[in-house]
Amino acid sequence: MEAEDLSSVPGYEGHIEYLGDKESDCTLRITDLRLSDSAGYRFRLITSGAKVAGSPVSLTVTDVVLEMDPTSVSERENVTLTCRTKCTLDPITAYSWYKNGQPIPNSNTSSPVYILFSVSSEDTGRYSCAVEGHEDLPSAEETLTVRYGPKSTSVSVSPSGEIVEGSSVTLTCSSDANPPVDKYTWYFQNKTLPNGFGQMYNISNFKSKDNGHYHCEAWNGRGSRNSTALMIILPGEVSSSIFQYK
Repeated sequence: MEAEDLSSVPGYEGHIEYLGDKESDCTLRITDLRLSDSAGYRFRLITSGAKVAGSPVSLTVTDVVLEMDPTSVSERENVTLTCRTKCTLDPITAYSWYKNGQPIPNSNTSSPVYILFSVSSEDTGRYSCAVEGHEDLPSAEETLTVRYGPKSTSVSVSPSGEIVEGSSVTLTCSSDANPPVDKYTWYFQNKTLPNGFGQMYNISNFKSKDNGHYHCEAWNGRGSRNSTALMIILPGEVSSSIFQYK
């Protein structure tokens, strides 16, 4: 079959876009993919002396569609995945399910519905499905976003070695949360520190009066979590200058 110039094919106007300069860059973008777009594509370079065609690239468009309901949830809620297809293969015996491009263990089902029960932050990711036996034609991916309060909140100190009297000490609070942490509170000996409301807290001139336990609290509107306390003591006043306790 003779190759067709897409710029002159009815129905492709507004459906394709040349992103390159048509001289050294032949990049083509196809928007709103259709089943009819499944074909081999290649560029043709026309010079004053000859016409040179590139090797064809195969594009396969599948009609398998993954529906996710809902796409954004809080932890411990359920999410329903539905794999829809107009495929006329008879019968469809099973469906395969994928997360971030990898098969979900023990997830093959005879039903086009797969339920994620009581989701956690670890379930965040991109999901797709395929008809068993045609795993090379999966659906487009849908992204699941799981909202959760702060986890794994911790404090780090800089410098990390021995604290010298009169030196500057910076404490940093880290926490895993979605949405991200938007409020940090710092505590010294379980009392709120003045101006201690950012991710970092700086002690510019560390003295004996600053010896003690420090911890932070991370908050994001879905909950809060305290870090383990960090004890900072000038050397010689205890056997260890920095250590953590629970």
